[in-house]
Amino acid sequence: MAARLRTGDLVVVISGKDKGKQGKIKRIFREDDKVLVEGINLVKRHMKPNPRMQQGGILEREQPLAACKVMPVDPSTGKGTRVRMKTDDKGVTVRVAAKSGEEIPTPARNAG
Repeated sequence: MAARLRTGDLVVVISGKDKGKQGKIKRIFREDDKVLVEGINLVKRHMKPNPRMQQGGILEREQPLAACKVMPVDPSTGKGTRVRMKTDDKGVTVRVAAKSGEEIPTPARNAG
């Protein structure tokens, strides 16, 4: 099944406190319909000192964001776009930017 969003995609936030910011998708939570985008939706976490973290203090970390609040970035314009599915001549389903009609590249899988 082809998906609108994939891990490694460059996306733009369309609503909320981080509206207009761009980042790459680190992780997708399909059962909750949420995504984790690097540098977006940062919250402060107060940590007490413990054996693993001797110092303690205030940490900033990313929290999942609703998938409906992000749009993939159109490769030609650099702005957010809706996604259409199209079958190419080889029978492979590819994602296409609705605004420009250009194919959205599939992010490379990292072996790690």
